[in-house]
Amino acid sequence: MIAAPLSPPSQQSTASQTKRLMCLDIYRGLMVAGMIVVDNPGSDDHAYWAIKHAEWNGWTPADFIFPSFLFLVGVSLVLSFSVRLQRGESRRQILLHAFKRSLVLIAVGLLVNASPFIGLDLHTWRFEGVTQRIALCYFIAAILVLWSGYSGQLVAIVVCLVGYWALLRFVPVPGLGVPGRDIPFMDPDKNIAAWLDRKLFMGHLFDGTRDPEGLLSSIPAIGTTLIGVFTGRWLSSNRNRSTIAKGMFLFGILGLIAGEIWNAWFPINKHLWTSSFVLFTGGFALVFLAFLYWILEIERWRGAWTMPILVFGMNAIAGFVADSLVYGPGYSFTVKGPSGAALAWHDAAQAHLESIGASPANASLIYSAGAVLFCWLLLWLLWRKRIFIKA
Repeated sequence: MIAAPLSPPSQQSTASQTKRLMCLDIYRGLMVAGMIVVDNPGSDDHAYWAIKHAEWNGWTPADFIFPSFLFLVGVSLVLSFSVRLQRGESRRQILLHAFKRSLVLIAVGLLVNASPFIGLDLHTWRFEGVTQRIALCYFIAAILVLWSGYSGQLVAIVVCLVGYWALLRFVPVPGLGVPGRDIPFMDPDKNIAAWLDRKLFMGHLFDGTRDPEGLLSSIPAIGTTLIGVFTGRWLSSNRNRSTIAKGMFLFGILGLIAGEIWNAWFPINKHLWTSSFVLFTGGFALVFLAFLYWILEIERWRGAWTMPILVFGMNAIAGFVADSLVYGPGYSFTVKGPSGAALAWHDAAQAHLESIGASPANASLIYSAGAVLFCWLLLWLLWRKRIFIKA
């Protein structure tokens, strides 16, 4: 029997939903700070392992950041839609608003990719990107939340994950053959996802021959967002807070285990956003949110320490733009290094820090910390004026 689609919450659950969950803003803020650290190392080669993405198969802590954003989109979507339905808005009105928000997010991503700081060339302008993927996943999840129930959303997750595995495993790559038989399974360039991106966007790809936010890999990314949707439903239920925290923790552990098991046949891989990656990172997100929920919503351990994180967490879109203001000049502007030679901004900073005694890894981390501080100051100015940029 198919469950009913999302319905207006009861008065009891509405009261809990309208009160903003600080744990979500803290989680989001930590991920924005993490994104800035990862995007802006002083040295791509010498940065600490934890703040570098896995080169191909496998994972590092840095690989949890983007999935966390999609997970939080799913959580927030459910909480927001429930309250708006209770206010009397129609599903059609909410979907239209979701469509407009998606267009804004796509525009933000395209404008960031077109930043003069990264030396835009219209012939190589990148169309795919982080906010573009968020927009697509948000809109698809919105449709499913508004017009399907638990069963439909669960089927959607299964189709996204199993279907994507079947596409990469069994569909022949034109001109190359069947993965696992004629070509290695999940070869970086010889896979159907990379082939499709080259076919559609050749010359506009982040890695030249493939893109980490490719079109086909957005299918399992929808699954990541739907894990957040189920979490949002759980958070807005009438269960007591202790049960909610324990439930998130338990399902998080199960997700981590399931991801590791599937890893044996379909390796954890952020670049291809593999189905095992979805389960593994979804498990992490649930465990981490359960931890924050327990600290902030149950134990109420709040105070001055939350403010610096909330500056990022309540202005995530502005944080993404601020990040590009550091990332672009860091690679395109040149200044003199310690030897007098012209170097890219971040290379020069790395060299200067090493010249005064910092190890290569520590110099890279200091530069990353400086990038976080710069972005935080920009967002703090908005915070002081109570300006929160929303899509």
